[in-house]
Amino acid sequence: MTPSIPASSPASSSSSKSSLGLKKLQRALLSVTDKSGLVDFGRQLAAHGVELVSTGGTARTLREAGLTVLDISELTGFPEMLDGRVKTLHPKVHGGILHIRENSEHRAAVESHGIQPIDMVVVNLYAFEKTAARAGATFAEVIENIDIGGPSMVRSAAKNFEDVAVVTSPAAYSALADELRANDGALSRETRWRLAKSAFALTAAYDIAIANTLEQLAGSEAQAPLSLYDAADAPFPATLRLACPLAMPLRYGENPHQRAALYHDQSGSGVAGAQQLQGKELSYNNLVDLDACWELVQEFDQTAVAIIKHTNPCGAAIGNSVVEAYTLALAADPISAFGGVIGVNREVDAEAAEEIAKLFVEAVAAPSYTPDALARFAVKKNLRLIAVSPGQTTRVIKQVSGGLLLQDADHVRISAKDLKAVTARKPTDAEIESLLFAWRVCKHVKSNAIVYARNRQTLGVGAGQMSRVDSAKFGAMKAVLPLAGCVAASDAFFPFADGLEAVAAAGASAVIQPGGSVRDEEVIAAADKLDVAMVFTGIRHFRH
Repeated sequence: MTPSIPASSPASSSSSKSSLGLKKLQRALLSVTDKSGLVDFGRQLAAHGVELVSTGGTARTLREAGLTVLDISELTGFPEMLDGRVKTLHPKVHGGILHIRENSEHRAAVESHGIQPIDMVVVNLYAFEKTAARAGATFAEVIENIDIGGPSMVRSAAKNFEDVAVVTSPAAYSALADELRANDGALSRETRWRLAKSAFALTAAYDIAIANTLEQLAGSEAQAPLSLYDAADAPFPATLRLACPLAMPLRYGENPHQRAALYHDQSGSGVAGAQQLQGKELSYNNLVDLDACWELVQEFDQTAVAIIKHTNPCGAAIGNSVVEAYTLALAADPISAFGGVIGVNREVDAEAAEEIAKLFVEAVAAPSYTPDALARFAVKKNLRLIAVSPGQTTRVIKQVSGGLLLQDADHVRISAKDLKAVTARKPTDAEIESLLFAWRVCKHVKSNAIVYARNRQTLGVGAGQMSRVDSAKFGAMKAVLPLAGCVAASDAFFPFADGLEAVAAAGASAVIQPGGSVRDEEVIAAADKLDVAMVFTGIRHFRH
């Protein structure tokens, strides 16, 4: 969303007007797709004696409201043509916008050709992205919704901001009207400069949207429904183009000496697009942890709760209700849960809110909250609550020195039929259920990762150790619930039998791992010797 433009202070003298760079408007060209607020803004301009020039539907809307409007064809002396493709691409439009008022040669040139100055351009662009996203849109429709005249006028006006104001969003109308009233129909240089910067940002984002969309097209048959590459098969772009508006500045980054800000991808989904319902300002670390817990609970179709500390789960569980899942997740590691963040994949009700409110946590992410839950949380004024709209990330970006890494998001899921039992003893149905649960959690633990679980609850998590054996021992050490008869998940294969032996020594009776080590046979033999059932997934889930 483009922010509204604050009005300049009224000038008290001709010298102060000069210092503010105030320029009075005489003529405005209006051509907008989004007509919200258009009539009121047109009235404000007309009240200051500004002549209104307009095109097509915009002119019709203004006339129907009783405003006097000059058609663009009357200004140019040339009719709109080619189904409206050519209407503003004319010297009498761009000359009127681009000539420098203080340049005598420019003034002489426009006067000799009968070109009248245009002091304000009010334009927003064809809804290209909405058209491309519409079900059933054809290739031809998408191409037709690439705006040419609009961006051209916007860029011309923005380049000549010393003399021309460019308005690209209805959100700016109110503040501009206030400034015009305060300055007798004039706008300051500061305002024109701010408007110009917003305009160039708009056209840059628009071009990125077009380039990115066209690069995703799998076919180009004119009247055929738009054919996009499947996200799983889409090629990586030849140029990575990003257009992410600022969502909000943050107090600081991971540490107080680091500056930080949040940008969003305009999808409205995920943690970046979430609505904060209460609590203190979200921090950089809050957002990172909230994203980790939100992504983890999205793994499950059943009701799930994850408690995250420094991006790793200290407890995760599924249950028949939110309060049951939360209670099981908390029981796994109540000490580490203190000061963490919580992710829930269902609406939070009053019963769950009552239990969650007993623990000091920084933030909670859920799709929604009942009114009774919000009332219960309201007494904890600092607790941050965010409502998140689900949305699946297709690719993941990571910065490295000198560049960016881009990869497909890890959305691979497995089921019981995908498991390959490799030991003499096969896992029981109960063990398979626990193994699949542990596997999904393990995917969200920093490598090297070992997760101990039973039924629908984590028991211990070993995260981020340099040795898989150390992760196995650390996860067992963290367990506060009995591990005897539990299962264990490993995010990557055991390179030696010692890792398998460590999880068995901790109490695991069944293990899930990718397999694929050159020493798989040794590891399988060790599992058989210890009577541990083991299954291979053929999938690795490193998380760095």
